[in-house]
Amino acid sequence: MSGVQPEKLRGRRDKAACALLLATSILALLRPAPLHAQETELRGEVSESAILSDQQRKAGSLVLAQQTAANADARDNAPARTYLPASADAVPDDTDAANSTSSAFDPPQASDDTPPDAPTQPKPRRTSTARQNAADKAKDRATDKSKKKKSTTAATDPTTTATTDDTDGIAADQDAANRRALTIDSADKQKLDAGAERTTAIEGRNKKPEDDPFAATGVKWGSFVIRPTIEQGLTATTNGDSSSAGTSALLSETALRFTAASDWRENSATIDGYGIFRETVSGYRVHDAQGRIEGQLNVDLDKEMRAIAKLGYEAVPESASSPDAIAGVSTQPLRQSIDGSFGVEKAVGKMQYTLTGAVSHDFYGDAKLSDGTSLSQKDQDNTLYTATLRTGYEISPALTPFTEIEVGRRAYDQRVDNEGFERSSTRLGARAGLQLDMGEKLSGEFSAGWLREAVDDKSLEAISGATVNADVKWSPQRGTLIGLTGKTTVETTTTSGESGDILYSGRLTGERVIRSNLTANAALGLDWRDYVGIDGHDRILSAEAGLTWWLNRYAGLTTGVRTEKLTSNLPGRDYTANSIYLGVKVQR
Repeated sequence: MSGVQPEKLRGRRDKAACALLLATSILALLRPAPLHAQETELRGEVSESAILSDQQRKAGSLVLAQQTAANADARDNAPARTYLPASADAVPDDTDAANSTSSAFDPPQASDDTPPDAPTQPKPRRTSTARQNAADKAKDRATDKSKKKKSTTAATDPTTTATTDDTDGIAADQDAANRRALTIDSADKQKLDAGAERTTAIEGRNKKPEDDPFAATGVKWGSFVIRPTIEQGLTATTNGDSSSAGTSALLSETALRFTAASDWRENSATIDGYGIFRETVSGYRVHDAQGRIEGQLNVDLDKEMRAIAKLGYEAVPESASSPDAIAGVSTQPLRQSIDGSFGVEKAVGKMQYTLTGAVSHDFYGDAKLSDGTSLSQKDQDNTLYTATLRTGYEISPALTPFTEIEVGRRAYDQRVDNEGFERSSTRLGARAGLQLDMGEKLSGEFSAGWLREAVDDKSLEAISGATVNADVKWSPQRGTLIGLTGKTTVETTTTSGESGDILYSGRLTGERVIRSNLTANAALGLDWRDYVGIDGHDRILSAEAGLTWWLNRYAGLTTGVRTEKLTSNLPGRDYTANSIYLGVKVQR
């Protein structure tokens, strides 16, 4: 440069100095103080050593200004671990400028091709407006994340720089930072969501096997579930009507049965009914029908009191073996009964009290004689009123001994019958027994006592004798059920000179589920009838066994055999009847 005049050289230096001062002033104006506030909001608190005061920038220290600009560029370009927006406005225009050691405040370097009088322009940088827009976007997207990690972000040194040579790594960090974290609320929601824990379909899970897969499913009707059953079969018997004069016959037998139970929350109601129709196919002539329907309602009056109401109707033809059977008739009279009762149970500590009132009315139809005429049986119509008080003491939940006192009155519609006797009577009885409640293993009750029914007509002897009643169910093992029933009944009569009789009936039953679709049953029966007024008695022995094979849940085949034998010390009453039955049962 020796060939250049000193005056020209000094002129160039003055121009370069002026250009440098002008560029420094412009850069100071482009980086105002609000930029630091924006950076503080995104990065957290900034130490005082990292922020320069306005007095230092105005002082014109080029070295300090260069360092400040380099640190600011590094902080802008470094990806935050908490969140870094992926928009184009949020990253520097040129990543290489952040890592460069040169500064915009350095003197411009002239080249051989550059005119000596044209100063080099500094590299363009983002304006404060672009930085503010990027900050607003970053703030909106990172609000939730920055609140949860505010303490961690505040502890991070804001002056730390990061290289940006590997753009793929920055993108991975941004994606990880933008991923929504699992909150406590979402975790709780997943725990409560049954579908989130379900790994297999409902149909694929193992279902609990049913206790009785061939039990009737029932039909919903209002608030009741009805389970009807119809059975149709043929009976071959040696005695068509179980009488001393009966002969063999082939009978068609149809049986209809149903049960209905309520699905109420507190109280309960049940209805049971049956109907049996027998008609001769060949042999001894038989044509009869019988049936019964009974309903029961249980109502809880309060915590220690309950009411039980019953109502029933029954229609049964007089049996040919009955003491009141009429000889030489084509059709025995039909006996109909309407009965009802109402009882109240009250518990006081371990003491239990039950008061029950009952009414039963029997009325008879006419008997049809062989010559086509009819014989009235109206003199047998009567009504029985009884009241029973039971007192029990609960020794344990399984054992409750009790005593009963019964009083009653039997009133005939005709005060004097066709033979001239006053048949109305007064009843008095007492019993003691034990009530069992051991769940499915053993339940029921039995009692024994004495009963006396004194007839108003003094010429007739009072009907009296011991009473035995039982209704017990015992299950020695699953699938096996043993039942024992016993009953004592006072039977009245209009036979001249006779008061009636006491009938003792006992029955032992057994049922065994051999397979889920095969059930066996058996029964033994013993009846003893003791006549009052004459020296007579009847003994009836019976036995039966049967099988039921279910083809599916709704239909099955049933078969059974039965034998019955009556032996009496009275003439003309003995008989024997053997029968076999085969039928089809359908249920719903």
